[in-house]
Amino acid sequence: MKTQRYFLKLSYKGTHFFGWQIQPNAITVQEKIMEALTKINRGNSIKVTGCGRTDTGVHASEFYAHFDSETEFDSQKIKHKLNCMLSEDIAIHDFFIVPNDLHSRFSATSRTYNYFIHQEKNPFIEEFSWLVNRELNIQLMNEACLILLKHKNFKCFSKTITGQSSFECDITKAEWTKTESELKFTITANRFLRNMVRAIVGTLVEIGEGKKKLSDLEFILASQDRSSAGISVPAKGLFLSKIEYANDKKYFSPN
Repeated sequence: MKTQRYFLKLSYKGTHFFGWQIQPNAITVQEKIMEALTKINRGNSIKVTGCGRTDTGVHASEFYAHFDSETEFDSQKIKHKLNCMLSEDIAIHDFFIVPNDLHSRFSATSRTYNYFIHQEKNPFIEEFSWLVNRELNIQLMNEACLILLKHKNFKCFSKTITGQSSFECDITKAEWTKTESELKFTITANRFLRNMVRAIVGTLVEIGEGKKKLSDLEFILASQDRSSAGISVPAKGLFLSKIEYANDKKYFSPN
């Protein structure tokens, strides 16, 4: 039979997961989806590939994954079955057929993350935002964002041991916005290094607090040394929020 490629559009709350990617002796989102699909496929194993890997405790408001199968699936039925089988922390929003050369990870052209900060104690958003009850200079933090846009090598924001051969990323957007109740950081790039966003946020917050200067950021980037950058902020405030593909209009429904 002909093998068909299927895409899943999903979201998940990362609080109780050790990230997306399967790992020994840890509960992950990829593992739970593969288990559910394998049961639906009458015990025949299905391998699922995600658009990226989120770390322990990180959330995804938009995430894509794909798998190949000779079995023909009804999109509405499998969406319903998966949502019934998976925990309340994972939601399947769409299920559709794509060309066999469309890859959830390698065909993605950009990824967007959001990081949320609240500045007054609020138990209702505690699992999704980091409490920083100190005054922050948002203007300075946004000036620092403009510096990021001028650079390509972000080794200083990457975990020390990653196995990555390249530390270059093309950041196309980085900005802070503020409402009455929260600060939101938005960053878009073609790719991200492990722990990169959380390290960037930590560094920008230190600039906003006055602990670091804008000139320090230039030094940090030039150093390519993780120890010279700021702290890695808590995972709970980080969301993978948007994945874009070259054929977005043809195969992917808008948010």
